[in-house]
Amino acid sequence: CTGHVQSMMKDSDLKRDSGIPERVTLKKEIGLLSACTIIIGNIIGSGIFISPKGVLEHSGSVGLALVVWVLGGGIAALGSLCYAELGVTIPKSGGDYSYVTEIFGGLMGFLLLWSAVLIMYPTTLAVIALTFSNYVLQPVFPHCVPPYIATRMLSTICILFLTWVNCYSVRLATRIQDTFTVGKLLALGLIITVGLVQIFGGNYESLTPQVAFMFNKAPSIGQIALAFLHASFAFSGWNFLNYVTEEVVDPRRLTFGEKLLGMFSTLMPISVALSTFGGINGYLFTSSRLCFSGAREGHLPSLLAMIHFKHCTPIPALLVCCTATIVILCIGETHSLINYVSFINYLSYGVTIASLLYYRWKKPNLYRPIKVSLLVPVCYLLFWALLLGFSLHSDPLVCGVGLVIMLTGVPVYFLGVYWKDKPKCIYDFTEWATYLGQRVFFVVYPQIDPIEVAEWTDRSSFTSKASGPL
Repeated sequence: CTGHVQSMMKDSDLKRDSGIPERVTLKKEIGLLSACTIIIGNIIGSGIFISPKGVLEHSGSVGLALVVWVLGGGIAALGSLCYAELGVTIPKSGGDYSYVTEIFGGLMGFLLLWSAVLIMYPTTLAVIALTFSNYVLQPVFPHCVPPYIATRMLSTICILFLTWVNCYSVRLATRIQDTFTVGKLLALGLIITVGLVQIFGGNYESLTPQVAFMFNKAPSIGQIALAFLHASFAFSGWNFLNYVTEEVVDPRRLTFGEKLLGMFSTLMPISVALSTFGGINGYLFTSSRLCFSGAREGHLPSLLAMIHFKHCTPIPALLVCCTATIVILCIGETHSLINYVSFINYLSYGVTIASLLYYRWKKPNLYRPIKVSLLVPVCYLLFWALLLGFSLHSDPLVCGVGLVIMLTGVPVYFLGVYWKDKPKCIYDFTEWATYLGQRVFFVVYPQIDPIEVAEWTDRSSFTSKASGPL
């Protein structure tokens, strides 16, 4: 369209006037180690310190709660195998959104993008940041809950600092992720060691079957389903490497006594702080790439598809994620939103894995570096359908609100994306805002490597869409 041509001309003028190099792309700076730490760092965030309460409440006993944790991990492993196939078959950043958009079309992809940007990732980031601030302030307020203002201020400072780090350098952000992932693994090792010491010391009465499966009230199937939803919140993050596929160096490589308790209680807040700090960094890093991918497809304002000409980082997308998280923090209580987030999250997983089966049927001869057995996605989807069905029956309000949040994106899609003949004043405004953003943040449209485009075209007949303002 004319607006897009003018925007590209202004982009060229900005490069010439500012001494910006002609070729600016996302850098492939995520190696095998950093890729692993992104996955580990996002899974081991704050969920493991928040979700156990909900899992135990809904399961009704320690024994059944442990069964839920084990089965939840197994289901997450099945899902990760499916995402591994999608990630190397459709090597585009954006994860679920990119796969669903490519396979099912724009509307389905936009609904996933809408719910993720509007509520899912900002809320998760806010919860992790609040967990971080609560545990950091715990030694300062040992006999009371840390003040509301103090936790919000520290959470905001942490988010702003890590946003600056991600804006400045991908390499620095991955180094922070590597360091804090190692730290949280050491902390988990300490926790496991203390537990083993207690078990070998004979303190395992609560784990005997007679005690572990003692129910005050027998849980219903719906309550067990809600327990699985809480567990899924803790396991979430296993798919986050798929959001940064284009920045991975070679995605295919990824296939391959009382004193002791006293020390443990002292080090516990430090361990959780390490875990959550790395989790915040990982969520910022990956969620910003989701905004970037959505804008590149034309589903979000094109300014969000631009990167800094020198640092090659998606600064506008990072700032949007940061701002949305701070707004959620200021609204008030965020823990009540975990149920909504878990439902939407699990819904998006199922839709994405269903797209794998459809893609197998639609393009059976397409080259797939990884090809899982059909039994894997089928088993996942059967469990997924049962879980969401029983959850909806058990708690229709929470699940219904989650569906409503996602479906509010339908009119937004038709007005903002599908409707092409908008009044000229709207195009003029978006063009002006895009040009202003380029001048303020020194960002330009990234160029795609023509060799990678040729390889991708040969493999899947994909035609890259030009990004432009809404």
